[in-house]
Amino acid sequence: MKVVKKYLLPALMWFLFEAIAVTLWLVLDNIFYLFNFTYIGTCLALGIFFYSKKFRYARQAVQFAVGLYMLLYLGLLSGENMQIEGFWYYLFLGVFEAATIHYAVAKIFGPVLFGRGWCGYACWTAMILDLLPYKTPKGPRKKLGFIRYVVFAVSLAFVGGLFLLGVPGLETVMFWSFIVGNLLYYGAGILLAFFFKDNRAFCKYICPITAFLKPASYFSLLRVKNEAGKCVSCGKCKSVCPMNVDMTDNSRRRLNGTECILCFRCVEECPTKALHL
Repeated sequence: MKVVKKYLLPALMWFLFEAIAVTLWLVLDNIFYLFNFTYIGTCLALGIFFYSKKFRYARQAVQFAVGLYMLLYLGLLSGENMQIEGFWYYLFLGVFEAATIHYAVAKIFGPVLFGRGWCGYACWTAMILDLLPYKTPKGPRKKLGFIRYVVFAVSLAFVGGLFLLGVPGLETVMFWSFIVGNLLYYGAGILLAFFFKDNRAFCKYICPITAFLKPASYFSLLRVKNEAGKCVSCGKCKSVCPMNVDMTDNSRRRLNGTECILCFRCVEECPTKALHL
């Protein structure tokens, strides 16, 4: 990243989330949203700042700070299903709170600004998967991406079926679906990581959130770009990218272009410093 962006980017990220925090607090008359988005925005801003200062585990620290908050506090202690099933649940209820707000900010409209940055810095599934030993994929990307759209459809059918069948105690059902869903995600993610020798195999082939993330991420303002005059076509950026993105191509249609999680491994490894935001 260029010097000015080392300080400008974390400040802009903090102000973005603070604006969301204050707006939701005032509009919905619920001070929780002020705390919630201030906390997340502060964690993200600090993580980006410390990354710019070359702190080795800055991104991982943010993953756990935000991921554990979402998983333990919001999910287990507060009983909010923050998985995709929770989004469908509140959407069918016609209620703009909890998971619907989270998805709107982080996964539907937010990616226009920061792409799939949420996947790199705040996902509570990826925070565990990134600890596994295969940070660099050991082989080419498999043609299994269609599975995540099947999972997306199944999640919609599951929640829709609960409403159509008039299942009683939906709050309890959604709480347990959050627990079971996370266990399945972690189990599948770990198994796939070892099977494909790729920590992010779950993100590429199973995670249903991609259906929301990809459209807006295509237009993302925050993108890693390549200065062609400095690039020596060594291929290092491609070899270390956990999501198999072709960073040498500045086109929005570049290979796996909507998959970038802004981990900046390509930037770190580029021998000529041709890559930057």
